[in-house]
Amino acid sequence: MITFRSIAWQNFLSTGNSPNKVLLNKSPTTLIIGKNGEGKSTILDALCFSLFGKPFRNINKNQLINSINGKKCIVEIEFSIGAKDYKIVRGIKPNIFEIWQNGELLNQDAASRDYQKILEQQILKLNYKTFTQVVILGSASFVPFMQLPPSQRREVIEDILDIRIFSTMNQLLKEKAQETKDEIIRVESDIKSAKDKVEAQQVLIKTLSNAKDESIKAVQAKIDANNAQISTTESEIITIVEEINTLKASITGKERLSEDIEKAKQLKTKLNEKVETCEHDAEFFNEHDVCPSCAQDIPEDHKQKIIHDLHNKMQENNKKITDLEDALTNLTNKLTDINKIIDEITTKNIELSTKNSTITLLNKQIKEFETEIETNKADTTNLDEEKAKLKQLAKDALDKITLKNSLQETRNLEEVASILLKDTGIKTAIIREYLPVMNKLINKYLNAMDAYIHFELDEAFNEIVKSRHRDDFTYASFSEGEKMRIDLAILFTWRQIAKMKNSVNTNLLILDEIFDSSLDTAGTDYFLTLMNSFGENSNIFVISHKGDQLFDKFRSVIKFEKRNDFSVIVKT
Repeated sequence: MITFRSIAWQNFLSTGNSPNKVLLNKSPTTLIIGKNGEGKSTILDALCFSLFGKPFRNINKNQLINSINGKKCIVEIEFSIGAKDYKIVRGIKPNIFEIWQNGELLNQDAASRDYQKILEQQILKLNYKTFTQVVILGSASFVPFMQLPPSQRREVIEDILDIRIFSTMNQLLKEKAQETKDEIIRVESDIKSAKDKVEAQQVLIKTLSNAKDESIKAVQAKIDANNAQISTTESEIITIVEEINTLKASITGKERLSEDIEKAKQLKTKLNEKVETCEHDAEFFNEHDVCPSCAQDIPEDHKQKIIHDLHNKMQENNKKITDLEDALTNLTNKLTDINKIIDEITTKNIELSTKNSTITLLNKQIKEFETEIETNKADTTNLDEEKAKLKQLAKDALDKITLKNSLQETRNLEEVASILLKDTGIKTAIIREYLPVMNKLINKYLNAMDAYIHFELDEAFNEIVKSRHRDDFTYASFSEGEKMRIDLAILFTWRQIAKMKNSVNTNLLILDEIFDSSLDTAGTDYFLTLMNSFGENSNIFVISHKGDQLFDKFRSVIKFEKRNDFSVIVKT
């Protein structure tokens, strides 16, 4: 867990030479107030700049320096992770970037970008985007989770679940796999060359071992035998092709059968959703005697009639599901039979390929035999010397074959590892494991804030939203106040998941002006109640213009004022 302890800044934005310092773990709840332009939101920019080298709001880096003093812009943040204490010092004019661990400065030999990687990947173990999703909910340049593109949503989830390491491993594996592939290609070329040399040497030795005339006759006999075998094999190929065509004619309609199976599965899913909807509605009427919308009593006979109708619908849909499962079984059995025929076709094709390869090999041998005859007529090389040369060539070829087999085993392992490390592998399995927990927490927080909608994320992190009447919605179709409730519920969920995983878990949560725009009075009350349930290990800061309305709701208050054109913290 990251425990942020303090942050201080000077000559940063509207702050002058006298630094402003905020203790981040002093109070469970802190209200930050001040008029517009007095620097109350500067803490967000200081926090992001100290950790990631860029502000929270869309401000150019050169504009972060106080325009009056124009130099010595410094931000320092202190935090602890486990037993290790850290201090990050970052400044402009002069440029400063220091990482202190337990009072010692970490090696700064690395380039600035690599030094930042050490901070993000080895110490914080989260990047700017994930940090702003878990720690900050702001009204300035903040982009809520539901407004991020799916790829960036996945990055946030992977950071929270601490599974980004698999992406790094996958990238390293791709590089290693390419090296292995290139090496296999090189070795195969060497093997082919070695085999060619061995074959040529064998031909040479055989030529020297026999009388030239007898050798020529024997080689010619082989050529004749190869031609006869080629003729026989070609006849066999014709028979196999006819068998393949007959089998292909018996498996028409596979695509239609697959489509029918898919349609049946989709229909079954819809029927299951209808049953689930009926169960949910029945549960609602079983548990409620008063309509939550109009606050009127629901007549018992009316309620029982509705429940009875819902049960009838569930029975009717369950019957349809059973019938559909029987039909699906029959379709699947038919598809299995077709696949068996396809397997048989595949076997025939393999046999056909083998026959063609045999013909190719036989023709190649014929050419080699013809070459051997010509060589036998002219060769006068010493036989013993050629045998010694053949032995060495054979040894070289075997060594290269052994090397290729070893490389191929490595390649096979890399392919298996690649499947596991892809987005559809281990990461998806982990995400699928946590997704029900995430959805349960999101809806728990929505209910706590009196938002009666059912909100879920699918495996692609797209939303599935239904109202109390089971109408389909999207995030964009809600009002700003409802979106804020959803954003808060998701933020609280990520923090809870991070706490469970102990990945990007932190004590700090900063909410910028959420009470000043989108949340109504009821939403504010619900949030304040929820905020006080986070426990003593959380330190929540709320930036607001509504200071006079919220004073008594917080354990401590920080007030910013402008004095002599500089923002300062004053006692309240």
